[in-house]
Amino acid sequence: MAKFTTMVSLLSIAVVLLIASTVNAGSDAPFIVVHKKATLNRLNSAVEKLSVSINIYNQGSAAAYDVSLSDDGWSPEIFSIVSGNTSTSWEKLDVGALLSHSFELESRTKSVFYSTPAVITFRVPTKAALQEAYSTPLLPLEILSDKPRKTTLGLSLMVKYGNLVSVISLVVLFVYLMVTPPNKSNAAKGSKKRR
Repeated sequence: MAKFTTMVSLLSIAVVLLIASTVNAGSDAPFIVVHKKATLNRLNSAVEKLSVSINIYNQGSAAAYDVSLSDDGWSPEIFSIVSGNTSTSWEKLDVGALLSHSFELESRTKSVFYSTPAVITFRVPTKAALQEAYSTPLLPLEILSDKPRKTTLGLSLMVKYGNLVSVISLVVLFVYLMVTPPNKSNAAKGSKKRR
């Protein structure tokens, strides 16, 4: 009986997901995904540069129009703009397309900064009101921190050469097993047991 109720509940979940996916597939609207990334680069002991890049994807089934990006959460007391703008706009974002925007900031103030998400507004032809999307959040930025940066040499080497090391190890193991003769004492014991 427990198996039957589990099977019925799994079947009902599958039906709900199927209905939700068909309803979502039938809607003709953009689905905007925004990824925000920031990279700190220390120029010297008193200045740190922050490179911010924002990628906007349209994963929906319709184009988005009048797309605007605003990332104004950078405090002017901490940051100054070196290059680019924190806001921009585009006329259209097609289905499956990508828009990218980047800018650089500079800081001379030691602090831990919590960034706000970037805001994307866009227009959908079937709706009167502007739609909004928000970027992924950033981890707290430790600007001009005293702790040393972690080196990821081991991790970067593993990512770069890990597959090669695995393949070479498997080939060496295979050759070793092919070249090494079987242990005769174990073979003799096996033949005595058969008699």
